[in-house]
Amino acid sequence: MTTETKHFSDLAFDLLTEDSGAPARDITETARARESGNFLRHAGALSLSKLADGLIDPKLVLSWLMGTLGAPAALIGLLVPVRESGALLPQLLTAPRIRAMGRRKWAWAGGALGQGLAALAILLAALMLSGWAAGLVIVAALAVLAVSRSVCSVSYKDVLGKTVDKSRRGTVTGLAGSIAAAGVLIFAGLLISGTVPRLDLVLGAIALAGLCWIGSASIFATMTEEDRPGETATGIGLSQIGLLWRDPRLGHFVMARILLLPTALAPPYLVMLADQAGEDRLGALGAMVLASSLAGLTSSWVWGRLADRSSRLVLAIAGAVAAAFLGLAVMLDTGGLMGTVWAAPAVLFGLMIAYQGVRLGRSTYLVDMAPSDNRAVYTAVANTTVGVALIAAGGFGIVAALIGPALTLAAFAGISACGALLSFTMKEA
Repeated sequence: MTTETKHFSDLAFDLLTEDSGAPARDITETARARESGNFLRHAGALSLSKLADGLIDPKLVLSWLMGTLGAPAALIGLLVPVRESGALLPQLLTAPRIRAMGRRKWAWAGGALGQGLAALAILLAALMLSGWAAGLVIVAALAVLAVSRSVCSVSYKDVLGKTVDKSRRGTVTGLAGSIAAAGVLIFAGLLISGTVPRLDLVLGAIALAGLCWIGSASIFATMTEEDRPGETATGIGLSQIGLLWRDPRLGHFVMARILLLPTALAPPYLVMLADQAGEDRLGALGAMVLASSLAGLTSSWVWGRLADRSSRLVLAIAGAVAAAFLGLAVMLDTGGLMGTVWAAPAVLFGLMIAYQGVRLGRSTYLVDMAPSDNRAVYTAVANTTVGVALIAAGGFGIVAALIGPALTLAAFAGISACGALLSFTMKEA
């Protein structure tokens, strides 16, 4: 690394963090000496990865694309379950191999590359196929993308814990979230403006997402991670679910995280509520992406800084915010105001702010709480358990749809409130 690069990385590190000259707290002195450069590598790779996530969002972008291609509703309905469960459920199976690696940055880089190639496969399917064929290939490619993402999820927290000190982890993830949200905001603006044909713009966004993941893999591969002896994989797997009751802190955290799932599950019901009230602005792809992007842009950095002080309180506050805005949606609907221009966008914006808080809080809390030599397994146990809960939540969603979106959102508000209370009672990491 050149002197100029060192100077730039140190200067940027000083500007973006507090106590940049403080001694190492829970990383080695060698890692502390390299922290400024690694901090920027984390920010760059994670920004590209999060930007790609926003550009290829299954809830919005891929569902719109499959509808345009004439794919059946049954396949469109598989997008979110495949994406969310596929990213979580395989982790107890992938964790053993990752845990055996001395440098786990290669697992993250490989997972990012897999996501990039899967995104490009989705692009090819959209260009060459239609109807059932396009739908099947896109769902299959999304499954590959989701499994690749699970590899990144298991390995990332461990690499972050080895290369960035405890008081700065939320800052780097929050910074990446804000940068990515700004990029997706531009995408949303183009969608709303109509200056580019919507299908062409969506296909271009998917292509860019693939290139972003490939770029993030290249950046992450340059991480100066210390080579530590790999741990044996013997006995690691589904049996590790027992960690949920052997370590009460982990079980407490996972239960709180499950109760905060409505921050991710509620948006479709909010859109349904707005449509029933006659407000169809949120039905537009651009408006949906815009609301999500603005929430990420305005909140990720703040949530990240708060998470460095208390990730437990971030989860509690985010759960309370979600409960408040979901309750507000029900009250607006009861008062006949949900059909106004401002009501549904305002509720969605607040809900997405809560969602960003839950994402950052849960990531930071798990990294800080898990033992440094066992982060990959703790992450895998937590994510696999939540993946099972997501499948169950999908079944609940089918039943809940029968009672209408308003009652569903009211139930989600209550569940989020319980998640906030449970998070508040967790021990500080």
